[in-house]
Amino acid sequence: MLFDLRPKSRREDIFDREKEFEELEESIKTYPLTLLLGIRRVGKSSILRAYLNEKPGIIIDCRELYGERGHITREDLIRELQTSGSLLSKALAKFRISIDLKFLKLEPKGLSLREILRELNEVGKKAGEFILAFDEAQYLRFYGSRGGKDLLALFAYAYDNLPSLKIILTGSEVGLLHDFLDIGNYESPLYGRVAGEVYVKPFDKDTSIKFLKKGFDEVGISIPKDELGRAVKILDGIPGWLVTFGVEYTREGNFEKAIARTLEIAKGLIFGELKELERRSPRYMIILQAVALGYNRWSLIRDYLAVKGYKTPEPRLHELLKNLKKMGWIEEKDETYYLTDPVVSIILKG
Repeated sequence: MLFDLRPKSRREDIFDREKEFEELEESIKTYPLTLLLGIRRVGKSSILRAYLNEKPGIIIDCRELYGERGHITREDLIRELQTSGSLLSKALAKFRISIDLKFLKLEPKGLSLREILRELNEVGKKAGEFILAFDEAQYLRFYGSRGGKDLLALFAYAYDNLPSLKIILTGSEVGLLHDFLDIGNYESPLYGRVAGEVYVKPFDKDTSIKFLKKGFDEVGISIPKDELGRAVKILDGIPGWLVTFGVEYTREGNFEKAIARTLEIAKGLIFGELKELERRSPRYMIILQAVALGYNRWSLIRDYLAVKGYKTPEPRLHELLKNLKKMGWIEEKDETYYLTDPVVSIILKG
C-alpha cells in the first residue's frame, strides 16, 4: 500500500526504486561499507527496511538514540543492539539459521562492541552475509567523548577483519556524514577504505504523478489529472509529502482541504527540525527564511541577516552556508541558493 505513513518494509510496497535496490545490492557485494544517502523524507529508511526484510540484519535508529539524551553512550548502543538482536533471533528462523547470540545474555557493562560485531560476523558466515545498518548515521558523531572516533575505529576493524559483516550507514545530512567518516583524511580511522555510495533522489514530475495515481487506484479513488499535477507542483517529488497528501485526500475527498492538511502536518514536522537547527545557531533559521523569500544570493543573505539584527562577518556567513549545504537544507547553483525541499520554502514564507 503506497499511502501508508509508516516506513515501508516490503519491496513490493515501494514505488519505482528498482534502480536503487540494484545499486544497494551491488554495493553490498562489492564493499564492506555502504552509504545510503538522500534528503529528508525521500524514502531511504523504507528502502533499507525493505532490503533487510529479505536479508539477515539489524537497523539502529541513531537519531532516536541521540534524542534520548543529546548524546550516545556505549551502553545506549549495546542496549539497542541487544533489543534488535532479540528480534533478530526470531527473524533468523525464516532464513533457517539458528545461532546462540551470547551478547543477548550479558549486561552492557560487561560487553565489548568488538565482541558483538564478531558474533554478528558468525551469523553472516551461516547466512552468506549479515548487515548492520545505522539509520541517520551522522548522529554517531555524538557517540562517546571523542566525536565518534571510537566507532570509526570499530568500523575500520570490521572492514578489515569481518568479511561476513556488511555495514550500511544512511544519512540525510550528507555532508556531515562525509565529514564524520573523513575517509580521505589520514588521521581518520577509516582512512584509505573505500565505501560504496547509493543516492536516493526525489521523483521527477512524471514519476510523482504516476506514484499518486497508483496510490489512489489502490484505495479505489479517481482523482482529476489536473489535481495530481497541482499536488506535484506544490509538494515536488518527495515521497513523504506525496504519501501524506494521498492519505489526507483519501480522508477528505477534497483537494484544497487535503493540501492544507498536508502543509499543516509538514509545518509541525519541519518546525521541530528547525528548532533543533536553531539551537546550533539562530542564524541558520534566518538564512533559510531569506532563501525562501527570494533573498538567495550571498550579498542578499548577508543584508537580510543584518536587517534582522544579525550582522555577520564574511567568513562566518560562508561557514553557515557551507554547513546548511552539508546538512541538506540548501543547495547552490550558479551562485544562487535554493531550499532542497520546496515544502520548507512554503512553510517559511507562511
